[in-house]
Amino acid sequence: MSETGVFSKLSDDIILNILSKLDDDPRNWARIACASTKFSSLITTVCFRAKCSQSIPSVVCDLLSSAAAAAAPPGGWEPLYKLAVCCPGLSHSGVLADNSDLGLEESQLLRAAADDESSAVSWRDDLWIDRSCHGDSELGRAEKPDFTVCKRRRICRPFRSHLASGVWNLSREQGNKLLASRFKGDCLYISDWPGCVHVEEKRNYMLFRGIFKNFKESRVWRTVNDGNKSRIDFDCAFCSSKQMWDLHSSFCLRRYFGYHDDGEPVVRAYVCENGHVSGAWTDWPLYT
Repeated sequence: MSETGVFSKLSDDIILNILSKLDDDPRNWARIACASTKFSSLITTVCFRAKCSQSIPSVVCDLLSSAAAAAAPPGGWEPLYKLAVCCPGLSHSGVLADNSDLGLEESQLLRAAADDESSAVSWRDDLWIDRSCHGDSELGRAEKPDFTVCKRRRICRPFRSHLASGVWNLSREQGNKLLASRFKGDCLYISDWPGCVHVEEKRNYMLFRGIFKNFKESRVWRTVNDGNKSRIDFDCAFCSSKQMWDLHSSFCLRRYFGYHDDGEPVVRAYVCENGHVSGAWTDWPLYT
């Protein structure tokens, strides 16, 4: 599939027609985009936009309703497509940052590994090798998780981006439930509950992802941008942004979520300058 081979002689329309027949599994485009700069350009500029418009039309329409974002959503079409189908992983959702369940030493090692990998590979590589704990059934989506209480459970830790389990959609209603009441005027779309479930030793982590509409005009942005303590050097899981803001420490999340007995927040969430959100809900301890 060399760029100098037979495909270089095909018109863009023919190539796009071929690519349109390979859209049933997001990993197909991820793999093809790695093969050629021409394929990558067509997938990035045309295919992602068409797929987003088809799969999350109301979200696309709302994001593009403002004059400032008429051409593309914040960060571009590729991050939006990734956000629709990819779980951010344990690292980018903040679970590995301060999670005592994993153990301090193990948490630091895993986070360091995740940081090293995220700097070396793109999300396309993530999808290319994606097997995680989900396997290949139903396009890599997980089977319904087993919440049976037991002291020894099989643990799997895909800590970077991978195909999300559950329904691939974004909901404004779910976003409203996440934000504190004083931010009710802001518009946040996030994945439906329970998101992508990650089974850990003591807790199940329901990882979610989302996007703000007109983030730089939102009250949340004014709040986090004024609080220097909430800004951290942490790569966004969906775009090239190198900094994130902690919505939990900025008191942007509903207060009743609270903390577990060991001090871990029940809900955490981070947002980048493009309004891309990644985070995790946690359920109560399965045993003590």
